[in-house]
Amino acid sequence: MENFKRKNHWENIYQTTELKDVSWFEPTPETSLDFFKQFNVPKTAKVIDIGGGDSFLVDHLLDLGFQDISVLDISASAIERAKQRLGPKANKIKWIVADVVTFKPTTKFDFWHDRAAFHFLTDEQEISNSIETAEQYINPTGVLVIGTFSEKGPKKCSGIEIKQYSETSMTDRLKNLFEKIKCLTVDHKTPFDTIQNFVFCSFRKLRTT
Repeated sequence: MENFKRKNHWENIYQTTELKDVSWFEPTPETSLDFFKQFNVPKTAKVIDIGGGDSFLVDHLLDLGFQDISVLDISASAIERAKQRLGPKANKIKWIVADVVTFKPTTKFDFWHDRAAFHFLTDEQEISNSIETAEQYINPTGVLVIGTFSEKGPKKCSGIEIKQYSETSMTDRLKNLFEKIKCLTVDHKTPFDTIQNFVFCSFRKLRTT
């Protein structure tokens, strides 16, 4: 889906659907937060949430004391909703309205988090662009965490076809630039009492000589 159509699609979703009525609604993103604990991410780390929209991850990171958080989303409406929810706390966040496939960061990050954005990229060049940007803008000791629908998960989300991954296929897709640390599968219960199976994998950049 080209950039313009993708942006319009997500603006419409966030302008017409309440947060509690979207399938990805997750009051406490436990799996994502567990990765922060696993890697003992310092509170001063530069963190970015790709496709974060109005996710509650940023709320929890603020409560935990993280001081340098960026949230990227293609939808300005999603980010505006998050700002309204956070109130004055929103001023502590760097908000970025951009499509990840054309995103050009101005800084490097220590923790690059992507829950359910990566699987919307189905064009091979867009997938490559996203991975290469992450590799270029993650610090040498930084961590990349990606969560996507697994091969047991949905094939569509919000009316759009997605690309399913397994531990093997995700690792293979990133292996030229990243080495896998850990993968796990997680069942996400939607607000409609359905189950979506995710695969989450963490990576570090390959050591360069």
